[in-house]
Amino acid sequence: MPQQRRQRTGSLWSMLSALPHAASEAVSGLAASWHNSGELRRSKLPLDWNEGSVRSILCILDRTAEGCRRERDARHSRFQAGVDAPLPGSKAEDLVTADHLLIQRIQEMTADRNRSNVTRTQAYLEIYLEFPELHWALLAHLVSRNAGWNMTDLKGGLMSDLTDAAFKLNMYRFLERCNALIFQDAYPQLLLYKYSREQKRSCFHLLPSFHVSAFMTPFWERFWIERSSGVLSVALIINEQNYIEGRVVSHPFYREQVLQHPYLKIHEWTRLNQILFPLGDSRCRHELYKESILPLRPLIGLTVQHFADPSSRIKIGKSLYGMLFGYKRVLEGALHFVNCTPHLGSREEYWPALFTYQAEGSMDAPDESQALLQSEWLPDGQRLYSPRLLQVWEDLDYESIPRYDWYQQPDMLRHVSKPSLPYFVDMTHRHRSSLERTSMAHDAGRWLKGPNT
Repeated sequence: MPQQRRQRTGSLWSMLSALPHAASEAVSGLAASWHNSGELRRSKLPLDWNEGSVRSILCILDRTAEGCRRERDARHSRFQAGVDAPLPGSKAEDLVTADHLLIQRIQEMTADRNRSNVTRTQAYLEIYLEFPELHWALLAHLVSRNAGWNMTDLKGGLMSDLTDAAFKLNMYRFLERCNALIFQDAYPQLLLYKYSREQKRSCFHLLPSFHVSAFMTPFWERFWIERSSGVLSVALIINEQNYIEGRVVSHPFYREQVLQHPYLKIHEWTRLNQILFPLGDSRCRHELYKESILPLRPLIGLTVQHFADPSSRIKIGKSLYGMLFGYKRVLEGALHFVNCTPHLGSREEYWPALFTYQAEGSMDAPDESQALLQSEWLPDGQRLYSPRLLQVWEDLDYESIPRYDWYQQPDMLRHVSKPSLPYFVDMTHRHRSSLERTSMAHDAGRWLKGPNT
């Protein structure tokens, strides 16, 4: 027992003695990130934004909101009278056979690709590579990668000890449902554009057949004519965040069991609410970091704050879009990464010098923070466990999706504006620091539980 007490005391002293070094690393990392962000900002790309088109669309949508309210009231009256309300959109008798076949084909493709975070993420990339004017698809691919990493973090080497099993499951269900519902709504829209191009005719009269909000119709109709990628991307950002707001984020269960749960503060403190865009191929060094001592792929990104607020999520989405398509070196580096690195859900995909998806070859020690602070990378057999998605989570069956149009009031129109380009974009050192903070929390938790954990 005295020996165990000495070991625990030594471990505690090691954790405390590491704090000054961690603080010093954070300061030097901040300076390096400031410099690297400046380098990334040197070469800018023009964001495709047609202000005249935007004003025209906003006029249409202002009238549409009133129409949607009247339709909602009419449906409510029919429901109260015991009359089934028809689904919104084109009447079945007004659609030709080709339209019916196209609807069925898109529904089948969407269901097939909506099996898991892995299949959704790949589907976004495939359609972007086929139609690069669909900027939002690349943004969705990268954000969906982050959702997958956050899912596997729940059972990874650092985070798994910090929360209980019930919270892990609820957090996974929350992340997965947001990811799945956005895909369920957005992917048919992207496929309608694909088949419109193939058939050389607009198929956007079919949007209501997929329960897409009336908010999106004028944006797609104008995009078909002008191909203004920035305007469409902002519209999709606004639409998808409002789509999940009432169906998931504001749902009483997820509010209580996830967003208001004390364990969520741990995620925020460790900064695992960062959205990361890795640059380049892990097998070669990015030109920006040729002189760096870090043997790691550089990361750019932003930190999500106030996730429960839809306006906050829209703002971060627009900033991510501006960062991705407004800086040439970011776009080129991100494309290099996604083309070289399949998404399977493990953080090993971007930092194989620190993470491994193999549990038997990972670190399992009560002083992981010491190992992270002593070396910029970890040797084979002692890396942090970051599993692949299908190793630790199974596909879920979902309850039915509530069918209603979120666009009833024009207040969200204030977000239809040209995205700004964020200034401080490098995340390499900040993410490394977040891992050190997480490891310290992990080590403290192991210390409190005792020597046998």
